[in-house]
Amino acid sequence: MPATDCQGSSSPLTNFGRSILSIRRDQVHTMEGSHDPTNQELELETFQKQVAEQFNELSSAGSDELLSLSWVRNLLDVFICCQEEFRIVLFNNKSYLNRPPMDRLIGEFYERSVKALDVCNAIRDGIEQVRQWEKLLEIVICALDNQKTLGEGQIRRAKKALIDLLIGMLDEKESNAALAHRNRSFGRNNGSGKDQKNMGHFRSLSWSVSRAWSAARQLQAMGYNMSAPRANDVMATNGLAVAVYTMSCVLLLVMWALVAAIPCQDRGLQTHISIPKQYIWGPPVSSIHERILEESKKKERKNACGLLKEIYQTEKWTRQMNELLDSLQFPLSEEKEAEVRQRVEELKQVFATLKDGLCPLERQVREVFHRIVRSRTEGLDSLSRAGSSE
Repeated sequence: MPATDCQGSSSPLTNFGRSILSIRRDQVHTMEGSHDPTNQELELETFQKQVAEQFNELSSAGSDELLSLSWVRNLLDVFICCQEEFRIVLFNNKSYLNRPPMDRLIGEFYERSVKALDVCNAIRDGIEQVRQWEKLLEIVICALDNQKTLGEGQIRRAKKALIDLLIGMLDEKESNAALAHRNRSFGRNNGSGKDQKNMGHFRSLSWSVSRAWSAARQLQAMGYNMSAPRANDVMATNGLAVAVYTMSCVLLLVMWALVAAIPCQDRGLQTHISIPKQYIWGPPVSSIHERILEESKKKERKNACGLLKEIYQTEKWTRQMNELLDSLQFPLSEEKEAEVRQRVEELKQVFATLKDGLCPLERQVREVFHRIVRSRTEGLDSLSRAGSSE
């Protein structure tokens, strides 16, 4: 796919995605002390400021915006820009990459990157799953909207789609019995008709990760042995160790937030993410982590299959509509018919948001995937060339 340019993105946050080189022109060229800062020092300082600036903007989102489709898209825009700036930092300091301890630190970062690729694949499956729910919402809206009078036939059709939707939105832990029957190909004719009918509601038709794969275990593996660089490592790498650690924290936080928001296998959110507050980007990154954790602990969100705001709205309004349709008696009174139409308008709002937002979100996840692959390939190539020239 064509690369997404930081400045060309539609996100309002990407004004923070300026190149290090353009920001450097605005930097003061001298610092207090006995020597002028080197280009490398300015570059590393600017990278830290870039990350802090962007995550400050993300962390300032109101409670009604946090974990919405637009906020998640902004998060991915921020990641893409941070990744690009980090790639420039590495490119401008290639001579350090093959020296100890930088070779070890960058190698560990690239291992985390590989694990992040699996998370991206699982998230794309999750987006496809939400897209199936969107189609069921459309059936409900078509059955009940723009009808002169609501008859039993329209109500039955809407009711069936609502039940299918509610079953599909069950959290994995609530639906283990049904999920035990899941299969990579929902079109096969093995098993009972009832089982086959249920399978399609739980998982998307596209499988990018194995059925045994676990998002929680993958995140734990990404965070394993990840700690702030020691002073001697910082000195030995002229500060590059801090840039690698910064990008590792950004990578882990973004993948964790995606798993929190979008349905995927084994979504445990208790992965330990420790962000030292001494870094200027530490407070906003920690704030986002803490706010998402608090959201996951709310009573109405504990068993959710994803914390995305639009998923919560879909489930909430679907349940309300289902309860309303259960209470109907025919012929409908004008009051009940008006109430049904009101609920339809609510469903139409979340349907429109999903319809407009899912495809761009999927494109961004693909772009994140490709950016990670490209950065890793370039880095390993630089390591290989440096090794062969010695």
